[in-house]
Amino acid sequence: MADFVGALDQGTTSTRFMIFDHAGREVGKHQLEHEQVLPRAGWVEHNPLEIWERTQTVIGSALTAAGLSSSDLAAMGVTNQRETTIVWDRHTGRPWHNAIVWQDTRTDAIAAALDADGRGQVIRERAGLPPATYFSGGKLQWLLDNVDGLREAAERGDALFGTPDTWVIWNLTGGPHGGRHVTDVTNASRTMLMDLRTLDWDDELLSFFTVPRAMLPEIVPSGDAERYGQTAASGSTTPWGGPIRIAGDLGDQQAATVGQVCFAPGEAKNTYGTGNFMLLNTGTEPVRSKAGLLTTVAYQFAGERAAYALEGSIAVTGSAVQWLRDQLGIISGAADIERLAAQVPDNGGVYFVPAFSGLFAPYWRSDARGAIVGLSRFNTNAHLARATLEAICYQTKDVADAMYADSGVRLDTLKVDGGVTANALCMQIQADILGVQVSKPVVAETTALGAAYAAGLAIGFWRTTDELRANWQEDRRWSPQWSDEQRTTGYAAWRKAVTRTLDWAPVSG
Repeated sequence: MADFVGALDQGTTSTRFMIFDHAGREVGKHQLEHEQVLPRAGWVEHNPLEIWERTQTVIGSALTAAGLSSSDLAAMGVTNQRETTIVWDRHTGRPWHNAIVWQDTRTDAIAAALDADGRGQVIRERAGLPPATYFSGGKLQWLLDNVDGLREAAERGDALFGTPDTWVIWNLTGGPHGGRHVTDVTNASRTMLMDLRTLDWDDELLSFFTVPRAMLPEIVPSGDAERYGQTAASGSTTPWGGPIRIAGDLGDQQAATVGQVCFAPGEAKNTYGTGNFMLLNTGTEPVRSKAGLLTTVAYQFAGERAAYALEGSIAVTGSAVQWLRDQLGIISGAADIERLAAQVPDNGGVYFVPAFSGLFAPYWRSDARGAIVGLSRFNTNAHLARATLEAICYQTKDVADAMYADSGVRLDTLKVDGGVTANALCMQIQADILGVQVSKPVVAETTALGAAYAAGLAIGFWRTTDELRANWQEDRRWSPQWSDEQRTTGYAAWRKAVTRTLDWAPVSG
């Protein structure tokens, strides 16, 4: 068997390909950003063709940079930004519209209507999700209702739907020439269209969104040696040479859960990326949330029962740092925020609630919009920088408290991963606000690692999850330094700031 496993990580702001050895160490990587298309306030789109072009480039470039060829990969897994919705022509591969990104809020009227007439409760019970702009079902309905000719094509079976995993796998395996139209249980569980217990599309849920079943991909396990196929030639050659077996697929946050080896009930991780996402493994039975969390599929390996999780999803964390860079211009790069925020000992009374896309867990308020409160002439850009880091951490505190309310599991250590964990000040603030230890692994990009693990387990590159646990190593740990009084006072002010964001955006008609 070949010595390495690859992982394609198609994220919200970039696409990367990473290569891992048997010990879970990174041996190669290439990453490219793609454009964020913002047609109007609250709308966020991506160009699917740009994502496909980036996908091809990063696979070939990562292999070349590592001095490897496609034959050196035993398999590859795929992980992706979840909920982002793409519809394309089965025969040509041309998208019917730009991808509608998970952050997009144009479907607020659809979500509100579901809750108004009682269908929302059926969705909560069957799909484990609240009706919200976040999820794919409403985005797909919007496309079917607003793109000329699409509904007719979908009913004929000529238009295909998928989240970005489905889009890239279909293209990788041949596209119009026999591409596999599949998704895994974790991505399907984010659509509002799948029954959590049957792990299949549900006809009543489909009827709520008027979605033709013919356009939906086949739902398969997250790790499977047979169902995903292998990469096929695009034209006469590919940028990576010969075929690569695809054996795994996970939504990005579930992939990070696997990469953080949270295989036992009660184990949790928090990923810091464009948004923040905390998942708690709850075992093989779904746990219904009463505190504003999501019930979701954590992973399923071929031949095994699915594992479920409670998830707290936060829309804007790392992207708030990008906002300081791109819209306000107070930092020149994301790494600069740590230096700037460290210039002041505290936030100077400033709280920043970055509700650019409404508030996700545990509030679920699409009418919320961002607010900076507590400003005085004393404050500087350093206070705003520090308030931005604190916003990342306070939103995590909101979710951790909800998770405890639902599960009774109180964290003693939080496993963290993702790009923001490179910011040591932010991680120290996180430990201070939560009052628990914060632990970062050696491989911080656990999303890609989890996709590699799923594929490698499926083909026997790794035999058991115990081998994966043996790979996990801690890189750094942060301990709380705040007093209980600081923690309580700061969180009370944060909750007060959150109230200032509500009732700003009317629900569109």
